[in-house]
Amino acid sequence: MIEKYQTLRYQSLNDIKVWVGRQVMAEAKPVTADQKRDVAGLGIPAGACDCHVHVFEPALFPLADGRAYTPGRASLAMLEAHLDGLGIDRVVLVQASVYGTDNACLLDALTRLRGRGRAVAVIDPGATSAADLRALWAAGVRGVRVNLESKGETRVEAALDAFAATAGRVAGHGFAVQIYADMALLPGLAETIAASPSPVILDHFAGAKAERGPSQPGFAELIDLLATGKVWVKLSALYRASALAGSADLEPIARAMIQARPDRMVWASDWPHTGGGKDRAARGPLTVEPFREIDSAAALRTLKSWCGDDAAFHRILAANAARLFDFPS
Repeated sequence: MIEKYQTLRYQSLNDIKVWVGRQVMAEAKPVTADQKRDVAGLGIPAGACDCHVHVFEPALFPLADGRAYTPGRASLAMLEAHLDGLGIDRVVLVQASVYGTDNACLLDALTRLRGRGRAVAVIDPGATSAADLRALWAAGVRGVRVNLESKGETRVEAALDAFAATAGRVAGHGFAVQIYADMALLPGLAETIAASPSPVILDHFAGAKAERGPSQPGFAELIDLLATGKVWVKLSALYRASALAGSADLEPIARAMIQARPDRMVWASDWPHTGGGKDRAARGPLTVEPFREIDSAAALRTLKSWCGDDAAFHRILAANAARLFDFPS
């Protein structure tokens, strides 16, 4: 499969995407397991989904120039071992910033997942055609990402422009728009998000910082947005929201989100956990940095404690993800 894809990648981008989409749809196999997995005593439901992971294959798919960091290899086989170790059936691949708008690595992995995966791509709104969007959809892509946090973007006007450009480009094509931004930007974005014709997904606890507590700027706006039903939150990457071991200071924020709209929460590990080195600035962007060592089973146990009951836990892991990312029921 890889060899054939590498030949095709030298053809037009649209031809590649169409070919990938046909392979995914032809090989898709719905999850049929009906037993919960007793992983670390968690009782993982059938159809559980890790809604935010990355695949890095720098030797096969070159990283973008001007990237902020250089990750090591995180292959599809390594990803599947991660999923199988947690008893998780499904996965959502997310385009990482180091690949820019070249989604080739993501599409290759999506094809080889054989229906087990969906994806969130990154597009150039000014260069992506309607045919490109149709091909991405056919391949299993169900969202497009606006990554403001990785760029250090804190200006509301710049954030509004970036969101409007991407949301406007995909309007009417069925995609969700996924935003990674500091929660402090939400007051300035809330009205535009509420008016968006597309569902909106907020990465990594909606950009909340645990030490700021539930009264931090943007939290009230988030609760209001959740009430509309148009906004989803990824309860992902505890270490990006909290600096404490065990993330105890994140509990009030997470519980408030879950209680507000348990049907609009999904879970994700953020595997393979980029940003492991504390000396990124000193090391420079071209030196390979280590991944963080994260216990994803512990993160699932934390989620379960926040949910309070199995019903909410199972809903967040399986049913919500299936609905948001269009997995077969």
